[in-house]
Amino acid sequence: MSANLELAKRVNVVIPLPLEPGQRIRLSDQLYRQIFDQIASGSLNVGDQLPSENDISARFGVSRPVVREALQRLRADGLVTAQKGLGSFVSNQPANRVQNFAGAENVASYLRCHEVRIALEGDAARLAAQRLTTEQMAAIDAAHARFAEGVSNGLMSVEDDLAFHKAVAQATGNDFYLSVLESIHEALSGFMRLTISLTRTGSVRRAQKVLEEHSAIVEAIRTRDGERARVAMQFHLDQARQRLINRNQDR
Repeated sequence: MSANLELAKRVNVVIPLPLEPGQRIRLSDQLYRQIFDQIASGSLNVGDQLPSENDISARFGVSRPVVREALQRLRADGLVTAQKGLGSFVSNQPANRVQNFAGAENVASYLRCHEVRIALEGDAARLAAQRLTTEQMAAIDAAHARFAEGVSNGLMSVEDDLAFHKAVAQATGNDFYLSVLESIHEALSGFMRLTISLTRTGSVRRAQKVLEEHSAIVEAIRTRDGERARVAMQFHLDQARQRLINRNQDR
């Protein structure tokens, strides 16, 4: 029996739930969820090879396009890497406690939203640095201070985190930046709830890293360095993503 078929047999044991076409959630999302859960739980670990598309398709009774879509999303989220001619391998592993705070189908949605945020909020930070008024700088400082207080007393909140990011968007002088953030509020808040829950239950250093990243954004905006503000915001958002998908960053 090949190594790939051996792993397919293993997956048959650890992923017993069939996909259900009648559910509101798309089949590719259901498949994503089941593979994500196995990676987060440690049933599949970094370096493990996933079964072939044919094996997954046969096991779950879905078409290969469904399998490809699920694997493509796992790759986009940094959980799986494709090696030409060899197949797909687990490349990152979330902290297993992520399953206590969100279903994998929600994580997939949050990460899609996060892709938008990286581009949108990076540019918002750049424009804020170039355009903000004294009053808008004071609003950013106040939001940052509230967030910092939450970090210091172990009571970080979604509201304080969201207020900080909204204050930066408002400082662009372009209402559309804030409007877009509000239009993705559900997924944005969900991502923040998940990452803050992970930070609260993680190390003190993890929380300090988040605060340091916010501080770097604030200082770049304060000095009106638009490019540095853009890079600081995008770095912060990318690190938030890494802390979610990579348990090695959970320290």
